[in-house]
Amino acid sequence: MDKIVLASNNAGKVREIDQLLSKVNLHVVPQSEFDISEVEETGLSFVENAIIKARFAAKESGLPAIADDSGLEIDALQGAPGIYSARYAGENATDQQNLQKLLQALQNVPEAERTARFQCLMVFMRHEKDPTPLIAQGTWEGIITTEASGSNGFGYDPVFYVAEQKCTSAQLPADVKNQLSHRAKAINTLVKLLTA
Repeated sequence: MDKIVLASNNAGKVREIDQLLSKVNLHVVPQSEFDISEVEETGLSFVENAIIKARFAAKESGLPAIADDSGLEIDALQGAPGIYSARYAGENATDQQNLQKLLQALQNVPEAERTARFQCLMVFMRHEKDPTPLIAQGTWEGIITTEASGSNGFGYDPVFYVAEQKCTSAQLPADVKNQLSHRAKAINTLVKLLTA
């Protein structure tokens, strides 16, 4: 089974991606196993940031690499917080601080205009100089609620209402979320590209 380095130290993400890629005989190893630090995300789009992370992990490990960049786009905020989702309320902001800032920004926005989506861009690079990385995108549509509900998940999950499930992402069982989410869609697309 071939090894791939994942440009993330998030244990949940490593497990989820490893499970899906084991079907195509690939074993995912977190970048922490190679003492690779987080690289600065200087891109202006999800895809640029994912490429920066994958290229750095491939260079430092000498292995093929996978990276993703994801975030929340809100129509009423012209796509914000977007690539700044994790640091919307400032560098090293907590999930709670990001949620508070978001709910404040949407305070006077009616429900019909609170449409949003989670985006995930996933990149696979065969080596650090790969000129044609594989790129997969996953999108998950929802509506931003006026208050947080649910304790599953992380980030903006407690305010991301999934209409067909009649609850927020943070109220979904993990197995259901892992079928519907933007990340699951991007990984499944990437698996198809890898086996094409």
